[in-house]
This record gives sequence, structure tokens and C-alpha cells, in this order.
Amino acid sequence: MLKIAVPNKGSLSETAATMLEEAGYRGRRDSKELIVRDARNEVEFFYLRPRDIATYVGSGALDVGITGRDLLLDSGSEAVEVQGLGFARSTFRFAGPAGRFAGEADLQGMRVASSYDGLVAQHLADRGIDARLVRLDGAVESAVRLGVADAIADVVETGATLRAQGLEVFGDPILASEAVLISNGGEHAALDTLRRRLQGVIVARDYVLVDYDIARDRLDAAVAVAAGFESATVSPLHDPEWAAVRVMVRRDETNQIMDALADVGARAIIVTRIHAARI
Repeated sequence: MLKIAVPNKGSLSETAATMLEEAGYRGRRDSKELIVRDARNEVEFFYLRPRDIATYVGSGALDVGITGRDLLLDSGSEAVEVQGLGFARSTFRFAGPAGRFAGEADLQGMRVASSYDGLVAQHLADRGIDARLVRLDGAVESAVRLGVADAIADVVETGATLRAQGLEVFGDPILASEAVLISNGGEHAALDTLRRRLQGVIVARDYVLVDYDIARDRLDAAVAVAAGFESATVSPLHDPEWAAVRVMVRRDETNQIMDALADVGARAIIVTRIHAARI
């Protein structure tokens, strides 16, 4: 059986569990369950702390897992990223007192607080910057005000929390993170199936089907608006001067595409959600 590590709590947990269920796998019925066996799909799920997943997978104890790219890199594990999963996106940045730091080079000899000291240490070492890392498990934004550090490295969303502490970001982003599927590098037939299914869930979430009718003399103009994932499906109608068209389009572009199709003469434009897909 393919042994899969799944986050048992935190921001990754709920979405990862939902994604696996949408991919056709059995989820746990009780939050206290630590191991769930899905014999039908030949997999076994192990519910673990998100920060530990890369270690278990990298050691070979488990085959694959879902965790954050930030946690994978911070762990120093030998596990490898297989693919991004499109959720739990975040950006890591350096921040310090307003006006004090112009760039990363100014961190030379400084104290930098972070919950991801392994990740930050590697980033600084790659740039030849010698700084002292101060590991904190939370409330990193308070480290400068409390005198524990000169700067911090943390997840930045809007920056409002940093500004409330008198901090501002500086330098280039350390990392753009998201939830990722990781593996120990081994081959397993069930892993290929897992990858295809998860990719199908991502496609189903990101795309919709658009159906419309169009006069044949305007077909090329309509297809130019939305060519589809591979190519538009064009079917004849009873009226030989008209055709029915079906295309996949990105969900976040749906309304703009519907407007553009209407502008070139499309009629009966209908949008349908995709429940599952294999691309």
C-alpha cells in the first residue's frame, strides 16, 4: 500500500482532507484517528503534525505526504517536491524597523528571528550573509520590539500586522510557498494514480465548461475568445448555419469570457462546474 502523510491540524489540514476526498479517497471519520486504511484505493493515510511530515517522508518511513513548501525546505529533509497543490499560498519576507534596512546585505551580523530558522539560514548562507538566527515558535512580529532580534523573517500577507509593530518589509521575497505533494523519491504505481487524481481536482477547481451557440460565420471569432484547454469542441445544430461549442475556461475568467462571447454574437451561453477531471 502507498503510505501517505496528511496534516492532522492547522491551515493545511482541512483543505488537504477535502482535496483527497474529492479525489476519491476515504477520509477519517473521527479527528482522533491517526491511521486510516483505504483498501479500495490501496493507500494508507497517516495523520501527522504538518511540521513533521517532511521528516517522515524523507526518512523513507512513508512514501508521500502533503505539507507546505516552507515546511519542506525548513526541515532539511531529503524528501522532494512532486507538485504544487494550489492552496495555502504564502510569501516569506524579511521585515525590520521602518527605515533601518535597505536590503538583505544589511542583515550582516544582525539577529534575525523566525519560526523557520532552517529555511532562513539556508537563504542567508546562499547569499553569503552571516546573521544570528533566533528561533521562535510564534509571535515573531514582537521579537524586535521586545529586543530579542534586530529583524524578522515571516509570512507576509497584507503587512498590516507588521505595520502595527512598527515594521516594514525589505529585500526580495525569501520564498513563495504553497501546499505541495512530496515523496521520498521511490516509485509506486499508486503514486501515479494519486498524482493524476489530485491534478484532476485542481483542474476541476480552476476550470469550468462553457457551452454556447454561434453562427458559423462568426465561429472563428468566438473560438479566438476562448480556444479551450486543448481545442474547442464544435458540434452541428439542426440549423446548418449555426454550431454548438463547448470549451474549458479558467473559472476566474468566466464572466469576462461570457461578455466577450456575447459581443461576437454567441447565444445561449451556459456555464457548468466540473466535478472531476483527468487531463
